[in-house]
Amino acid sequence: MVASRIESLSLIEIAQQTRAAALRLAGLSTDERNAALEAVAKALAIATPEIIAANQADLQAAESEHLAPALYSRLKLGESKLQAAIAGVRDVAKLPDPIGVSQINRELDEGLILKRVTCPLGVLGIIFEARPEALIQITSLAIKSGNGVILKGGKEAINSCQILTKVIAQALAATKVDPAAVQLLTTREEIKQLLELDQYVDLIIPRGSNSFVRYVQDNTRIPVLGHADGICHLYLDKGADLAKSIKITVDAKTHYPAACNAIETLLVHKDIAEEFLPQIAQALQAEGVELRGDEATRAIINAKPAREHDWQTEYSDLILAIKIVDSVETAIAHINHYGSKHTDAIVTEDKQAAAIFQNQVDAAGVYHNCSTRFADGFRYGFGAEVGISTQQMPPRGPVGLEGLVTYKYKLTGDGHIAATYTGENAKAYTHRDY
Repeated sequence: MVASRIESLSLIEIAQQTRAAALRLAGLSTDERNAALEAVAKALAIATPEIIAANQADLQAAESEHLAPALYSRLKLGESKLQAAIAGVRDVAKLPDPIGVSQINRELDEGLILKRVTCPLGVLGIIFEARPEALIQITSLAIKSGNGVILKGGKEAINSCQILTKVIAQALAATKVDPAAVQLLTTREEIKQLLELDQYVDLIIPRGSNSFVRYVQDNTRIPVLGHADGICHLYLDKGADLAKSIKITVDAKTHYPAACNAIETLLVHKDIAEEFLPQIAQALQAEGVELRGDEATRAIINAKPAREHDWQTEYSDLILAIKIVDSVETAIAHINHYGSKHTDAIVTEDKQAAAIFQNQVDAAGVYHNCSTRFADGFRYGFGAEVGISTQQMPPRGPVGLEGLVTYKYKLTGDGHIAATYTGENAKAYTHRDY
């Protein structure tokens, strides 16, 4: 549904429409949902010039309002980024259907069969800042998983979000999916109202700044999936290969510094610091990275002093804090104290050190000899992601289709009653799995 139509409706009415459409969506076949995704992909491709023009309008407004560089980078939807998002829609269509998967198929007794089967959550409330392509990714995952979705993009992306929603609604109108399954909110005031709709919305996924995510978590009774911080670490162990260390460090910091999976802190073992740091610093500074180091680091390379707050800051920019540590255990202790449980990595040829690191670092993603930038649903083969969760309970890490379904127990009998299995002459259950 496009924004102009929902302005005359209350948010409760919008949520009611979305829930009704979601119930119908949940009953569609795999082929019908996949056909809707293909229709959306085709419509977005045809509307590319119109979408790019709307995004340019957002970018011009952002420049005049001096939007932060990190947000501006996320806001920009070039043709290559748009085409990648469209390809992502088709990738989602190719994924196995997450609905109707039998997780348990068990005979409790002859003729009494228990099944645990996956089903949609219901209605998702997605609140995101800046990134227009997130709307495409989220919508495709919602349709595939049989969920309705109420979207609220940042004001800086208003033109981009409105044209994308309009194109998607027009595409869905020619399919079995009710366009009311995908709704767009346009005002900041609606966020607070959305967070109060626990009767209609089953999951809130906020994507934005640390303070914004914390605000959402603190102001709703609806379950929240997300992460407030992306403080990722890279630890160069004493057994690290120099060439790998340089390559991975540069990629993890500079490939996309505004991303939540970019590193903010580099930890270096004391035994390799004097050899490694000058070369790593040279490679980073060639990419325009500002270095901040502890006292031991600044004794080896030229860097600004790192303060306590640097170890707990998500820069989302070309800034890197560096600290020299005594051991892998010291590195782990630092990460578990200052980290955000997002993604942390070790570079080492010592398999034992790698195992200790991967087993003891408390994070959704713990990597060995590769960049933290791989923490992404598309790169994991999920097709796309609705967000990244750093909570202890699953889903954890990049969340794709599997995080958007729950399950129900289906029990089928033939006049069976519980009294048969209780009392003095109770019949025994067979509990036989098929």
